Amino acid sequence: MASFSFGAGNVAKLARIPLYAAGRLVTLIVPRTRDRWVFGCAVGVADGALALWECAVDTHGARAVWLTADDAQDAVAAARGIPTVRRDSLRGFWATTRARVVVVTHGFGDANRYGAAGAFVVQLWHGIPLKRIGLDSPVTTRSPLLPRLTEPLLRRLYRRTQRRISLLPAASHLVRGRLESAFALPDARVPVTGEPRVDVLSRGTPEERRARARDRLHELGGTSDASSRAVLYAPTWRDGAADPAVPSTSDWERIDALLEHTDATLWVRSHPLGAGEYRTSSPRVRLLGSDVVADVTPLLPAFDVLVTDYSSLVFDASLVPLPTVLLAPDLAAYAADRGFYGTFDEVAGTPAASDWPAAVAQLERVLTDADEHARRVAHARALDARVHAFRDGDNTARVYRAILGGLSRRPAPKAGR
Repeated sequence: MASFSFGAGNVAKLARIPLYAAGRLVTLIVPRTRDRWVFGCAVGVADGALALWECAVDTHGARAVWLTADDAQDAVAAARGIPTVRRDSLRGFWATTRARVVVVTHGFGDANRYGAAGAFVVQLWHGIPLKRIGLDSPVTTRSPLLPRLTEPLLRRLYRRTQRRISLLPAASHLVRGRLESAFALPDARVPVTGEPRVDVLSRGTPEERRARARDRLHELGGTSDASSRAVLYAPTWRDGAADPAVPSTSDWERIDALLEHTDATLWVRSHPLGAGEYRTSSPRVRLLGSDVVADVTPLLPAFDVLVTDYSSLVFDASLVPLPTVLLAPDLAAYAADRGFYGTFDEVAGTPAASDWPAAVAQLERVLTDADEHARRVAHARALDARVHAFRDGDNTARVYRAILGGLSRRPAPKAGR
């Protein structure tokens, strides 16, 4: 069942306008420290925020705290020795208000949403967009409440809020253009540094990366047999709507037969904001939701094939590189509602499957036909060349240097505690 939609979220934003105004007054009065950072991430202690923490805090000694949402995130942070403050508490508001640098991966709500104004805000984002996002997508400011009045207001508020972003790293010049458009930011704030979140896919040899990922997958209940196959299925979010690709009983039978025939396991990773009802008794199907693993990126080398639709994972997987099968039963409707950057066919390479029987047929060819496997790997490599400017594992270091450069061009806070 889906757990969030833009419409519901935007109604909540309108209701919180007085709190935003009060928070802004506080940030105008309270001075920020010279050296404090706060980190937040919608999916937990993970993603690009964790990569930047390891660089800025563990390596360079920045003073920082992680803003958490619940006990589970507290536990993960404690296991890593990361100090925490609850994001939505008064202490979380104060920590955000006093911080000079605020790091987020999804939105301002990753930190305390009322205390970020005036900080050096680093928006790492959480993937190269294929579907249109931000101001490029009408769903971002959709509202069920008096839409003719509230949607123009929400659009103005969104544009004004995103202008607070001081730095938004881009994976390449192609991606940079998408981010500048989606967030209404000038070139200088969107440097091409590469994404910190994918450095893990470039460090070490391919064999080392696969071994680490397979070991982790084994810990989660997968097989340690190097000859067995692992398939990742990762559908994207439908903005609160039902997932149209949940398999039927006959689909599950067809999927299970293929998995048995090819000695494979299917790992299902529903989007954190809209989990589908993926229930089956098959021992060859396992769930890999965000409650199991907050960030799936480090696990990508463990897989042999990716099945997805409009997810940014298709770009992450190109770094491995993984052959990909695209399953898009609602392609026409999704294209009309959200739209894409570039064309979907350019990313797909092969016409997308419109249902599970077609997807299973494509998946079988990838798993059993060496030529088909090689062709799709070659397409992944070509996609990687288009969207990633760097593959050296140093994206995070470049982002850290860009932050320091940006801070050096700003007046230091008068109060330096």
